[in-house]
Amino acid sequence: MNKTLLIALLTAASAFPAFARDTELKLPLADVLAMPEAQEKLDGSVKFFLAGAPTPKVLEKKGEDVSNKKTNGVGKADEVACRWAALSALIAFQDKAKTLGANAVVDLVSYYKKNTFSSPTEYECHAGGMIVGVTLKGTYAKIPN
Repeated sequence: MNKTLLIALLTAASAFPAFARDTELKLPLADVLAMPEAQEKLDGSVKFFLAGAPTPKVLEKKGEDVSNKKTNGVGKADEVACRWAALSALIAFQDKAKTLGANAVVDLVSYYKKNTFSSPTEYECHAGGMIVGVTLKGTYAKIPN
């Protein structure tokens, strides 16, 4: 009897990943930029422009990049965790932009699992049972000050 129960439990456990949560959210980037933490960590030396949003004239492009950031979603509302993951992605872009001599990241799109979502105001976030992730792809650029 114990052997049958063990087999049943193992079968049920192996099926669990098929039911894993992957909630897709589309959220305003403006909410990330308005976070007090964003005000502290994004110093303003690098500007961010989603694809399709009004963008100053690009003087020089300095390459493309992808930032894939995850955060712990346990005990957090999906939207809160998404903002944290998106902020982490923007910080990574800011740091690399500075090393390249860029002062902007333009044409930002969501790039989750290499699927592009483009919006002039929103980014895409995926929330699982424990992990929340944001993947952004953009182009480093020099724009007029």
